[in-house]
Amino acid sequence: MASEKVETVVAGNYLEMEREEEGSKSTSSKFSKLFWHGGSVYDAWFSCASNQVAQVLLTLPYSFSQLGMVSGIVFQLFYGVMGSWTAYLITALYVEYRTRKEREKVDFRNHVIQWFEVLDGLLGKHWRNLGLFFNCTFLLFGSVIQLIACASNIYYINDNLDKRTWTYIFGACCATTVFIPSFHNYRIWSFLGLIMTTYTAWYMTIASLIHGQVEGVTHSGPTKLVLYFTGATNILYTFGGHAVTVEIMHAMWKPQKFKMIYLIATLYVLTLTLPSASAVYWAFGDMLLTHSNALSLLPRTGFRDIAVILMLIHQFITFGFACTPLYFVWEKFVGVHETKSLLKRALVRLPVVVPIWFLAIIFPFFGPINSAVGSLLVSFTVYIIPALAHMVTFASAPARENAVERPPSILGGWIGSYSMNVFVVLWVLVVGFGLGGWASILNFIHQINTFGLFAKCYQCPTHKA
Repeated sequence: MASEKVETVVAGNYLEMEREEEGSKSTSSKFSKLFWHGGSVYDAWFSCASNQVAQVLLTLPYSFSQLGMVSGIVFQLFYGVMGSWTAYLITALYVEYRTRKEREKVDFRNHVIQWFEVLDGLLGKHWRNLGLFFNCTFLLFGSVIQLIACASNIYYINDNLDKRTWTYIFGACCATTVFIPSFHNYRIWSFLGLIMTTYTAWYMTIASLIHGQVEGVTHSGPTKLVLYFTGATNILYTFGGHAVTVEIMHAMWKPQKFKMIYLIATLYVLTLTLPSASAVYWAFGDMLLTHSNALSLLPRTGFRDIAVILMLIHQFITFGFACTPLYFVWEKFVGVHETKSLLKRALVRLPVVVPIWFLAIIFPFFGPINSAVGSLLVSFTVYIIPALAHMVTFASAPARENAVERPPSILGGWIGSYSMNVFVVLWVLVVGFGLGGWASILNFIHQINTFGLFAKCYQCPTHKA
């Protein structure tokens, strides 16, 4: 009887969705389910793959110019594996938390579980506060980066307005994400988002190869430690997109099936990031050191304009992905999270967009801001805290024996799991946060000294600035 109960709980079936599936036969309901209500394994995969690489796709060639070709490829593979491992840890902790709570008859049908609540339920309020601070700050700046990227990209189609003005415009556009209730409702957007990044990545690859190497091209990276570790932390940021893992899992009808989804999504993302970054760096070399957005170097064609437009739409989607967990936190704080009024929730969410808008105008440094966020926030949010939390949660023998999700035996079981977790913590603490933080902050300060805060048109041609 106990084992049946655990199986039911872990399956995480959403009863209200099942009733909807059984009872809704109208054309409008079928249309809604097709485009709006997602909760399958495929929806989760599209969400992970689409969300993992967005505007950062355009900055990876810049990172290659800082790291050099070999280091750029190695760091992508290395952080891809590390990110998949810590995403798995978050999955295991979520399933453990949800199982324990549902055994206590807690009902989550009108409540979205979030990472800080998992930490609270398993480890207490101090862990909750730590997770809440880092997760919310990271997602806040993740949303800021999407706004900055929108302005940076549209400028390459229409430079009649400066990038700051475009930031104002896209801030208003992205504010419409307050009307998207949860990750269930990103079904069609996630699917389209992945098509958009796939097109852009292969456009960058093919366009660079057709263009060929610029005259006198040089590939001198790495030349400075500051640039080297700045580039490395941008890649750390690239594969740290699993800050919304818990919310994506909770949107699934059967969350226990999430285990391998992030790894498979990462493998697909690598087929986009490795060829595009390598090809653009091969073609333009050290020119990328002063062009953090790869689209700025590719010749203007209809294909490039399509890539820009698709990335703009994708950045709107990714803004929603990053901001939705913040909306949930704010709703819970205000006390309207479980209300069924979409309009009321949307109005309550609007104040969350204001600081994002403001920060995007203060720090318009497309590229360098990724590295700063990666080293100072991503390092703790999705690498160090999950690894430490997993070790502490299952530190006792009874906790390991009763664990809902046990580490794969192929990786050495609990001993292998603890060994990998210790390595992740030490590596990211020293290389990601320590050296990466030092390098990215120095580079960030250099951008401020060069362009100033509230820069009107970051990295624009002189006559347009």
